[in-house]
Amino acid sequence: MQDKSVFQTGAHAQPVLETNKVLRNTYMLLGITLVTSALCAGLAMAMNIGHITGLILMVLGFVMLFVVNKTADSSKGIVAIFVFTGLLGAALGPMLKMYLALPNGGELVMQALGGTALVFFGLSAYVLTTRKDFSFLGGFLMIGLLVMVVASIANLFFQVPAASLAISAAAVFIMSGLILFDTSRIIHGGETNYIRATVALYLDIYNLFVHLLHLLGIFGSDD
Repeated sequence: MQDKSVFQTGAHAQPVLETNKVLRNTYMLLGITLVTSALCAGLAMAMNIGHITGLILMVLGFVMLFVVNKTADSSKGIVAIFVFTGLLGAALGPMLKMYLALPNGGELVMQALGGTALVFFGLSAYVLTTRKDFSFLGGFLMIGLLVMVVASIANLFFQVPAASLAISAAAVFIMSGLILFDTSRIIHGGETNYIRATVALYLDIYNLFVHLLHLLGIFGSDD
């Protein structure tokens, strides 16, 4: 009986160790990719690339997303994820330069960065501490994302300021929910590939920052 108990404990410990390894590798890779994006965004601003070039870089970045997912089980996935996050970081260059040109632009960008960090670390800490399973949010978040994408595309044509505000506000809530969902998937074994896990959290943070900056820019311009 004693041997059986020890065996069961060891069998249970193995998945926990694997999960902790995935989590550790994910956060390490996430930190490096975020630094890579920041450096590429700075380089894009220094090169003074335009909005059209930024859009092309973003499209190329999302093309690379398919490459990352295809190569995530090999060492090529590491190279692919750095190309992916570098392209998306550079794509932010024109937008960041536009905000930084505002009288309070530097403050707005720092507030968006601080708000993004606060939301991410706060929600991640909550999931890691409580170990709560947020997989039930999956369906709701997917519907929210689809509605947000459709609304964003429609607003490109109609250019309604109130709709733009509503889309960014909704995006902040959706990305916050995705941070809960994606972190929960990692600690409960729903995602065992740290490259894919990194991509999911990176996109949550990326979009959270962009839409927080947009909201702060709207309200800041009213001052």
